[in-house]
Amino acid sequence: MTKDFENTVINAVNNYPTPFYIYDEKGIRDVARRIKAAFNWNEGYRNYFAVKALPNPKILEILLSEGMGLDCSSLTELMLAEKVGAKGELVMFSSNNTPGSDFKKARDLEALINLDDITHLDFLEKEAGLPELLCFRYNPSNVIQGNSIIGKPKEAKFGMTKQQILDCVGLAKEKGVKKFGLHTMVISNSLDINVALKIVEALLELASAIHNSHSVELEFINLGGGVGIPYKDDESAFDIEGYSEGVKELVEKKLTYMPSIYTECGRYITGPHGYLVAKVRHIKRTYKTFIGLDASMHNLMRPGMYGAYHRITVLGKDNSTSTELYDVTGSLCENNDKFAVNRKLPKANIGDIVVIHDTGAHGHTMGFNYNGMLRSAELLLHTDNTLELIRRAETPDDYFATLLK
Repeated sequence: MTKDFENTVINAVNNYPTPFYIYDEKGIRDVARRIKAAFNWNEGYRNYFAVKALPNPKILEILLSEGMGLDCSSLTELMLAEKVGAKGELVMFSSNNTPGSDFKKARDLEALINLDDITHLDFLEKEAGLPELLCFRYNPSNVIQGNSIIGKPKEAKFGMTKQQILDCVGLAKEKGVKKFGLHTMVISNSLDINVALKIVEALLELASAIHNSHSVELEFINLGGGVGIPYKDDESAFDIEGYSEGVKELVEKKLTYMPSIYTECGRYITGPHGYLVAKVRHIKRTYKTFIGLDASMHNLMRPGMYGAYHRITVLGKDNSTSTELYDVTGSLCENNDKFAVNRKLPKANIGDIVVIHDTGAHGHTMGFNYNGMLRSAELLLHTDNTLELIRRAETPDDYFATLLK
């Protein structure tokens, strides 16, 4: 963390009550441009930012301005896309166990619809009508092992088998669908190019089978997301350029035509450029020493839910002096309400500013109200170093607003 950014955090703390999130616009734009440049060999390439990662309109507007589309999975995410002016092929709707109302909204926006189940073909036709172009989500079963976040593909609730997709294409053609796309998403937070390319290979083999069985050249192939970021200091960043080159080689090897290539990275785009800022409220010493923050698991669920690791900085204190062993906790009535366990940090004092890194994806969006806790504010650090409040903190009035009198 640079000295300039430390000064930005101090300025923010002086003007907004902690806890809050800060997002770095320059960092987000830089990654958006990097991934676009990596795939510049494919004329139709587009990344559909996974709205679930960071569903704030200001962030979505930034990404749309960088040429991205939006990957939505629910009615309200579709409404967010509409709010920022995205429709048509700028919106990919990938859902599961989908209600008819969501399909109707997707059709109203003329979004690209990605079906998760073979039975959804008839359901979509009944509820909202079939579009000219349809996409199908593939679950390649045992190609990879999966991980603790997304689980094993064979046990996942997402996607269809190879035979189901082949059947779906045939049935959809009979119903008048003229164009097709293919999609998969079976990894999450992976840093391994080889794993990602194995999935691409399986997807392309299915694309080839579709071509051979139904004489269909796919309009696009969506490689999904799941590209990870290095949460730990000893982890290497995902080589997006190497991945893109590997995809290019596989497409040229497996297919006789060139479809548009899509991705739906979310975490990779915004994850490293978000920070949860909190203050030390209490320090407790029993069998262990606990740093109690004014943020809790309701602000950042990942460590408590997955045991996920996030780097932590105590502002103004050199991490080389990290000699104290702490559990860093919140104040929820749950023992897994911990941001770190047995973490070596500099000696902390009440009132210290603590920054939790790499929280720009699956952070604020996974917040909740257990124990009556309120969701925090979100700030945007613009490229000119000005700060903008892009979501105010919740108030008790917000919490009680949905109760019947």
